Amino acid sequence: MGLKSNELNIRELPPDLLESAIKNLNEDPKRRAADVQAIRDWLKKQPHIKGDLDDQTIVNFLRGCKFSLERTKEKLDMYFTIKSAVPEFFGERDFKSKKMAEILDLAFYFPLPEPDDLGRRVCLLRAGQNDPNLIKMEDVFKANFMMMDMMIRNDDRAVINGIVNVMDMESLSMGHISQMTPSFVKKVTVCSEEGYPIRPQGQNFINTPTFFNVIYNIFNSFVKEKIAKRNFVHGKNMESLYENVPQRLLPAEYGGKAGTIAEINKAYVKQLLEFNDWYIKDAKSGVDEKKRPGKPKTSQDIFGLEGSFRQLNVD
Repeated sequence: MGLKSNELNIRELPPDLLESAIKNLNEDPKRRAADVQAIRDWLKKQPHIKGDLDDQTIVNFLRGCKFSLERTKEKLDMYFTIKSAVPEFFGERDFKSKKMAEILDLAFYFPLPEPDDLGRRVCLLRAGQNDPNLIKMEDVFKANFMMMDMMIRNDDRAVINGIVNVMDMESLSMGHISQMTPSFVKKVTVCSEEGYPIRPQGQNFINTPTFFNVIYNIFNSFVKEKIAKRNFVHGKNMESLYENVPQRLLPAEYGGKAGTIAEINKAYVKQLLEFNDWYIKDAKSGVDEKKRPGKPKTSQDIFGLEGSFRQLNVD
């Protein structure tokens, strides 16, 4: 889809997405440029923020915050803050590195080709594909956040209509669970919910092992109530899943018509690698707490678990 030839360098929305953005996200095409300029003016007054944003990214943050300027400012500040606060998730971003390339080969998380009947992006997460002794969960989530960064820049459907996840837990082991400490899960949920303008519309858990409730209860204790209410545990009942996610949208391995996991993942990895130069450059973005107006933020301010996190680096 081409760029819209107007005052902003953004993609033109197809009619269904434009209607959804106006109806559900308070988007006003006539005010869009002014709203973007308001955010740019605010960013110029934030000496602690290190990083550049193009028009498309600012618009998508506005959409994720239903065009509330104040909420957009809060989310953008958190977006840059977590990049410095959690270097294990946001440092050394390079999908061509040996470790990241191995993670991509696992096909652990990717969007499916077609949206669901409500126009939402459907994503498949295959938990536990990594050997926890060789690839740590922090690296898996680093890849996850890199994928989310591409989504908020390139996937208007995910931003406007939200995402529905199908989460296959079949390969999850106690080795993976042992790395998912409460402090780790808290970091994941805060970064996802507070730092990114993506609205999860449903989480569908399938092939859940007997010990699944351990990690499920930890996650639910940290996520917002409205998100927790959108969780569905189907176990091995695929017919139950199909009631939430049309069967035809899924990979062949799940009875669908979207192609095989390998085919879908290969096409997605190609997109990610084409975006790789941006990731390498973005690893330098974040915040300088010495320059933050007012009081510098600490890890406790962000994550709220006293004693569980180190003080933020201020350099």
